Amino acid sequence: MVDLHDMPGVERLRRELRLDPIHLKRLRRAFYKQGRDKHEALATLPDAVRERVGAELRFHHLDLVSRHDSQIDGASKLVFATEDKLRIETVILRVLTGRTALCVSSQVGCAADCAFCATGKLGLRRGLRAGEILDQLVQANALLREEGRRVRNIVFMGMGEPFHNEAALHETLTALSHVEGFDHSLRHVSVSTVGIPDAMVRCAESFPRVRLALSLHSAREATRQKIIPLARRFPLSTLREAVIAVTRMQQQSVMLEYLLLAEVNDSAEELAALIAWARGLDVHINLVPYNPLPGAAESGLQRTPRAQREAFSNALKAEGFPVTMRYSLGADVTAACGQLVREENRRARRS
Repeated sequence: MVDLHDMPGVERLRRELRLDPIHLKRLRRAFYKQGRDKHEALATLPDAVRERVGAELRFHHLDLVSRHDSQIDGASKLVFATEDKLRIETVILRVLTGRTALCVSSQVGCAADCAFCATGKLGLRRGLRAGEILDQLVQANALLREEGRRVRNIVFMGMGEPFHNEAALHETLTALSHVEGFDHSLRHVSVSTVGIPDAMVRCAESFPRVRLALSLHSAREATRQKIIPLARRFPLSTLREAVIAVTRMQQQSVMLEYLLLAEVNDSAEELAALIAWARGLDVHINLVPYNPLPGAAESGLQRTPRAQREAFSNALKAEGFPVTMRYSLGADVTAACGQLVREENRRARRS
């Protein structure tokens, strides 16, 4: 079968079936842009080729296992099953501005093993294929169609380190931006990384409109290596050079994600190190509250109190940095932590 997002493959099939390009365009528009399901999209084709195209084209890679809607905010967690019975999660975020964002996963599990992340405790099962990543968007838009909504912003902040699955990430971004596919503006796509310098630069070169987000979390080597083991491979000086290179190519700021952890990276010394490291860079700093995970008390990590987070923010603003105090959506359905997925993957591994 040919994946619908495989443009060369679909074009070969079109020629083989002698299908008018306008018919294929209608099918893609219905499926990608209007959020219609496979059968509705196929209904746009002439009767003579509908059954053959339906048999030859692959529309989905994932099965929706469960949906968990927050009772306190506009988040919905979607749990999908892959063909090899693994679980991934995708989160729909309905923000107060009226816009809709989608947090997608790029891997099953993660090899980075950050101290504050439940997904990393699963370890890495495998990278997702481009079709599996794209299907998260397809199925989210199908659900949102009932609400008169559509995904505007896509953030690669779900399960996995996107640059550990770089080829599939690039294939996904290409398909997203293709005028005959999703035709989704890459200005509304963000890729978050714990910091793989060469891959950051390659992404900026290939997709200059994509916003990069660096999970910094500390500008002191010892602290950062303690909470992000991967940081031992990429020193802060190298990351800083990558940020400079990226912003020169993209002419837009890099987002610095900074998860505030009580008595870990929220001290005056940590603040001073962050200011020194970021001074002169074109960055926007996101301060993120830590969400403790049930059963993870042994980590010893605690959330920095709100008053201290605000003081940290104000000190950065006083130095001239643009700063956003982020808040979490979907806490009541563990939409940000991946705990449910982690347990389901354990069960899948045993079966």
